[in-house]
Amino acid sequence: MKRWITLACGVVLVLVGAVWVLQGVGVLTGSFMTGQKLWFLIGLVAFLVGVVLVAATAFRKRAR
Repeated sequence: MKRWITLACGVVLVLVGAVWVLQGVGVLTGSFMTGQKLWFLIGLVAFLVGVVLVAATAFRKRAR
């Protein structure tokens, strides 16, 4: 059961990180985060952590 929780957290981090990166570079507008380098960096870290979680979950063998 822990496996799907890790996968769900990874997917959420990937999606949120992608939105924050796009806001940080100014592609998505309408927020205080638009055009801010800090939110680009925070989003990039969140995105990369999410990718690592999803990849680790996908390649982890099931313990029986």
